Amino acid sequence: MIEFAPVIWVSAVTVTLVAGLVKGATGFALPLIMVSGLSTIMPPQLAVAGILVPVVVSNALQTFRKGVRPAVEAVRAYWRYVLILCVSIVLFAQAVPHIDPQTFMLVLGIPVLILSLIQLFGVRLFVAPRHRGWAEWVGGVISGALGGLAGTWGPITVLYLMAVDTPKERQVIIQGVIYGTGSVMLFVAHLYSGILNTATAPFSALLAVPALFGMWVGFKIQDRLDQNLFRKATLVVLVIAGLNLIRRGVFG
Repeated sequence: MIEFAPVIWVSAVTVTLVAGLVKGATGFALPLIMVSGLSTIMPPQLAVAGILVPVVVSNALQTFRKGVRPAVEAVRAYWRYVLILCVSIVLFAQAVPHIDPQTFMLVLGIPVLILSLIQLFGVRLFVAPRHRGWAEWVGGVISGALGGLAGTWGPITVLYLMAVDTPKERQVIIQGVIYGTGSVMLFVAHLYSGILNTATAPFSALLAVPALFGMWVGFKIQDRLDQNLFRKATLVVLVIAGLNLIRRGVFG
């Protein structure tokens, strides 16, 4: 077990609590907030290790909150995205100990920011039904690459689900399924990469507690949001996510 000063523990728990609240309210952004917050108080590789257990348990809760049947239906509807996401996460995660992902974050952060701002100002992105097959493959590869390198695959996934005009409740379930399967693959991948080990695993497991409490509060907020307000709140979080990716790409 890695030892931290009390101030580091308090900061880590606070960051995780906020991340859980945002995920409960919008269905995503827990790893993004955790990685960016934890990276300011500890080495980036340790921050990535810290998110692994909270990501798995929070996505399991989100996926099955409405029962098993909706989750199964989501897998059937988005199997292409889930499949290529998982494969991409495993492949790119092996590169974490060997490469600097800053350039990759910058390249992805800019389009996430631009696309989110465009939609906030009233322009709707739309993927026609006849194009959804190849769009799922492309979106899954990009999301999986970002997930493998940085532990977060939410922004591209959310942009895609919004582009196919997914209703709020279904979107949250599908996000849970996609993030859940991806998080399990990320967990396994980092067992092999060495990021998650006997020293870092207890730290990650302890952070699952504030993550779940934050989600419980966030669920209360989500249940009160109508579809339009949910969409705007999601886009605001995406703008923040894009800015954070750019920050990390520029400053590390």
